[in-house]
Amino acid sequence: MKMWAKCLLVGLLLGSVTAEVIIPQVATAQTTKPKPKRKPVRKKKPPVTTAAQVKAVDTTAVAVAPAKHELPVIGDTIRRSLRNDGAVERNLVKDRVPLPYQHIREDDAVYRQRVWEEIDTRQKINLPFRYKAQEDNGDQRFIAILINAIRDSSVTAFDPLDDRFTTPITTDKIAEELVGKADTVPLIDPQTGLKRKDTVITNDFNPDDIIKYQVKEEWVFDKQSSRMFCRILGIAPLKIIRREDGTELGETPLFWVYYPDLRPVLAKYEAYNGHNFGSRMTWEELFENRMFSGYVVKSTIDNPFDRSISQYVKDPILRLLESDRTKEKIFNYEQDLWSY
Repeated sequence: MKMWAKCLLVGLLLGSVTAEVIIPQVATAQTTKPKPKRKPVRKKKPPVTTAAQVKAVDTTAVAVAPAKHELPVIGDTIRRSLRNDGAVERNLVKDRVPLPYQHIREDDAVYRQRVWEEIDTRQKINLPFRYKAQEDNGDQRFIAILINAIRDSSVTAFDPLDDRFTTPITTDKIAEELVGKADTVPLIDPQTGLKRKDTVITNDFNPDDIIKYQVKEEWVFDKQSSRMFCRILGIAPLKIIRREDGTELGETPLFWVYYPDLRPVLAKYEAYNGHNFGSRMTWEELFENRMFSGYVVKSTIDNPFDRSISQYVKDPILRLLESDRTKEKIFNYEQDLWSY
């Protein structure tokens, strides 16, 4: 009897413990809310592009893309001679380099004037600028030398927005200025009189149209050596602006080239010499020795308003006299320093 009572007591104790453990778990499960199940995200399929749509997109892209211009090739393609084209074998011009400038200290430059000159290639002394011969290094016209140097990235061309070499200009813009923009002309069938398609017409560049160049230079008197130096800073070919009837309105620079960067290129080309073809000088020597004729179009002498001569002198003859007067002032400054 005692044994049975003990077993009953143990059973009652075990039942109470199990109830205490199960009840809190049930209460916890009733108080917490079940988490909602997330719906699976379906990936959208890419839209199917038809062949007609691809063709339409490609056509639009071609129509919007701007047309690229290339610098015109002056003359034929460079064809090198396979034999020694001359009685004397000339190799020195290939190794020529310009002589370095003499350094001028800022304190020694006691006199400085800037001058802008125009070179007219129709004058007899300036005819080497128009020499049309073809040699192993290409066309010998000066405009061809400039364009080839820009195409080969030997020099950098600058925008004619100003003459201080502030903004480089792209070859596309130079080509557009040389040959103009392409014109679209409708092509008409002569038999039916109906329009067939549009034809793009581009103009050809004639290098003989460049007949003038502008040179920016600075005259400096060095008191250390007691000598007047002329340092060319830039060269710009000029494009003549004409009316529809052909009359000239004026000139505008196509681009500017920094002359110290151009000197190594000019040392590789020889200028034409009509008196002795065997004693030709390089273009770099021609500019340094000033073997050309130009007239002053602007200077810093007595010019507080920074105007060109054509803005305050309307008569062409009087402009030439004003140009000579400017040159004479610079010459007299050096001569007046000497006492005899």
